[in-house]
Amino acid sequence: MRTFGTYGPVNPEENYVVSREAELADFIKRVKQGRYIVILAPRQTGKTTFFQWALESLASDVTETYFPIEVNFEVYEDYPASDFYASLYQTIYEEIERVFQRRGIVPSETLTQFLKNTKLTDHVAMLRFFQQFGAFLGDEKLVIIIDEFDGIPRDSVSGFLHSLRNIYVHRSMHACPYSVGIVGVKSSAQLNLDRSISPFNIQDEFTLPNFTLEQVRELLAQYTDEVGQGFTPEVIENIHRQTAGQPFLVNRFAQILTEEMNVPKTEAIGMTHFSKAYAEIIEENNTNLTHLVTNIRRDPRFKKLLMEIVSYERGLRFNLRQELISELATYGVIGKGSDGMCQILNPIYQHCILQAFKPMINGLERDYLPEDTDFLDYLMPTGQINMERLLDNFRNFIARVGFRILQVPETPKEFVGQDLLYAYLDQFVSLIRGVMSLEVQTGRGRMDLVIFHNAEKYIVETKIWEGPRRYEAGKARLAVYLNSEKASKGYYVVFDHRAEPEPRLETSTINGLTIRSYVIPIVQEAPSQQSE
Repeated sequence: MRTFGTYGPVNPEENYVVSREAELADFIKRVKQGRYIVILAPRQTGKTTFFQWALESLASDVTETYFPIEVNFEVYEDYPASDFYASLYQTIYEEIERVFQRRGIVPSETLTQFLKNTKLTDHVAMLRFFQQFGAFLGDEKLVIIIDEFDGIPRDSVSGFLHSLRNIYVHRSMHACPYSVGIVGVKSSAQLNLDRSISPFNIQDEFTLPNFTLEQVRELLAQYTDEVGQGFTPEVIENIHRQTAGQPFLVNRFAQILTEEMNVPKTEAIGMTHFSKAYAEIIEENNTNLTHLVTNIRRDPRFKKLLMEIVSYERGLRFNLRQELISELATYGVIGKGSDGMCQILNPIYQHCILQAFKPMINGLERDYLPEDTDFLDYLMPTGQINMERLLDNFRNFIARVGFRILQVPETPKEFVGQDLLYAYLDQFVSLIRGVMSLEVQTGRGRMDLVIFHNAEKYIVETKIWEGPRRYEAGKARLAVYLNSEKASKGYYVVFDHRAEPEPRLETSTINGLTIRSYVIPIVQEAPSQQSE
């Protein structure tokens, strides 16, 4: 039986796979046009699997003869340039031999001696080698895919790219290499090292997207066809929604649901199973989420930028010329929304970002509850959560602690309200053994906290006050979301940071749905500062 793969490249014999037929056809078309292509996508999005499929497709093309080889720069980072080129040639030589062996062809004695006698010492020697090897190939077209390009030694990058550029700009139908694919660059800007002229300004960017909802269905349907166990439509939609189709996370979800939870094969995988899998995936240290947290901690400036995206609906324009935005996009943390603004790429990432930046201890935990009160007091005898009392108490907690919220460590004051609400609900949900997930409906400016407990769903939207128009519009959007989730009631918590805030507590009915709204003032200054 095949499995869902989360460890390196996948193949259809051992794993369930998304065929990516449209993307593959697009890429192959560019190769056949002789393009020099940069494949852009964060790690663990299936790049290596994708280009291996592309090479196999080219090798089996019966209409034209392609000579496809692949090399990997991962181990070369600390190599001196001379050692890099010597080792690179050994890899190229072995790949050329492999192509001939696969075809069952013995190369001519002249070509064999040429390959054995060639030595690469620098980028000029590499340029001459390709020119000479192209003459041996005749009408065949050499296609090279370079994986893990980031591993190239820094003192070799410029010369290497200048040589490729020289081949491209003086190209003919017999150019060698005919097409080049570079995989694993941090961004296309990394290839533009020379201020006067880019050594690789001829590249064609190819972005490998996340899975669409239909592709997630395709992936899971392969398991169902093979095993007989189905997924409810709601589970499939929620897997795509929470992951935004990120390939590793989609496969990890499926792996937990089908291999680790021991759900009887005669039973369809439903939302109860999904909630348990979600609780597991957000708490584990899988490689994808570990890389995410490592990357967002690389620069202390990332925290404010990410919290700005999360907290304010006005957002930040997606501009790759801004260093921090470019880096976070490279790491696969943020992307460009349909409105041109920055957005966190998926709700699971947003959850991990909040967890990573949340202080381990905020110093106010003992003040969450009034005296002689326990979190369990907010559970009804029926097992349902009394959300009104729970959120009323949170509002009262913020009033009780007053200016002390400004002392919460490592938290900018404009984000402290949302931080505290998240921590408060997280502690409550952990105690009652529920599950809390995030829904990022607009990609920024608002968080829908969805609590699952005892087969019930509770939705709390939180945002920062940005004026009465956006306040009212937020309630209307929440109503739309409630309707899509088949929920009859929701909770809307808005934090007011103005010098003269207007606290509110109101209940509205929109299209037959009940929305309880809170506008909670956030203290801006300690008393000593206010009196100065």
